[in-house]
Amino acid sequence: MPEVIFPGPEGRLEGRYHPQKEKDAPIAIILHPHPQFGGTMNNRVVYNLHYAFYNMGFTVLRFNFRGVGRSQGEYDQGIGELSDAASALDYLQSMNNNSKHCWVAGFSFGAWIGMQLLMRRPEITGFISVSPPANMYDFSFLAPCPSSGLIINGTNDRVAPPADTHSLVEKLHEQKGITITHQEIEGAGHFFEDPHMDTMIGNVTEYVQRRMTENTR
Repeated sequence: MPEVIFPGPEGRLEGRYHPQKEKDAPIAIILHPHPQFGGTMNNRVVYNLHYAFYNMGFTVLRFNFRGVGRSQGEYDQGIGELSDAASALDYLQSMNNNSKHCWVAGFSFGAWIGMQLLMRRPEITGFISVSPPANMYDFSFLAPCPSSGLIINGTNDRVAPPADTHSLVEKLHEQKGITITHQEIEGAGHFFEDPHMDTMIGNVTEYVQRRMTENTR
């Protein structure tokens, strides 16, 4: 899988780009957890999400936010990271301008960034938010949430408590025209340590495949 360096708002960003042979394959971008708590694009959840999308026929990009790995710049409270994600999506789209479907998947801090990206980019057709930290970050910008997606978390998540995720999902359920699917994995923690990783990835795969056959927003 080729390492790529592409331009970001604060200098170069480092990524891993995994293209399909089909020129009109759907595209997906995967966003990693908090840069200041050891989050990188090689996080296990991010890595597994990347391959799950690739195995479903997506052309996939994951990358390091500014200040992580070989990406230039420094941590910017989420504001700059959202700009990084927008630049990564621009880069992915520039290489795949025939693609009809665009998905964003994020884990933890990356889920928060991914859902903000959703608000800015109407071409995103679906999202996956894994362990969204609804206790730490304000998700009220999702009004209305522009596309349907899956929110998935573990019942034993001590980083982002399930009660806060439930409140977020309830707010989103009140919105018309989209469907928010919420799945909770019994016994799983924030990082889906084994044996829960396979269950989580299986659920994500099943959800995305179903959405792709329905072909709806």
